[in-house]
Amino acid sequence: MPAQQPRAKGGRPPRLTVAAIIAAADRILAAEGPEKLSMRRLASELDSAPMALYHHVRDKDQLLLLVLEKHAEQISRPELPADPSERLTAVALLLYELLAERAWIVEVLTTGDLFAPAALWFVDEMIGAAVDAGCTPEQGVAVYRAIWSYIVGSLIIQVNSARRRERAAPVYDDAAVAELATGRYPHIAAVADRWTELGTRDTHRAGLPAIVAGLLAGYTPR
Repeated sequence: MPAQQPRAKGGRPPRLTVAAIIAAADRILAAEGPEKLSMRRLASELDSAPMALYHHVRDKDQLLLLVLEKHAEQISRPELPADPSERLTAVALLLYELLAERAWIVEVLTTGDLFAPAALWFVDEMIGAAVDAGCTPEQGVAVYRAIWSYIVGSLIIQVNSARRRERAAPVYDDAAVAELATGRYPHIAAVADRWTELGTRDTHRAGLPAIVAGLLAGYTPR
């Protein structure tokens, strides 16, 4: 059911505000995902007419930017370790965990050129930490991009797997993997009885530090 706004005198809903539009869009994104967000769907949520929204936001892209920026502005910037490797790891872990709580943001960021200016400090800190560890600025960008690709790829897989489970779609379970692996793929066969459990573990707290260490070692050989 859409969130009803209280009626003003004369039976009309109160004047729309950008804040109310952003809040309603945020609710839809969190509950239904980016694909379900449209100006018509948002107007229904606000008990308004779609054309009324265009007096406040240009289009869906601008609306998404506003919601992204709202989330970014609410993130507290923590005290970070002085050691460059530890600092890079801390920022990467924080970014992963913040995005994991807001999976729809990953979908938005990977389907266009949208980004929240208030979140650029994550990028700057990661590049800066890599430079402080001995990378050139260009290598620092490469380090950031490799970490970003890991974070996004991991979270997209989680989102798609969750949706598949919700749809009760058929998947290869442990028995199927074991049958396929026997005799041909001995290393897979050795863990086939735990394939699903191992494949759904959240390993980012071990994976990200290892990736950071490997990247810095590769770009700054001693």
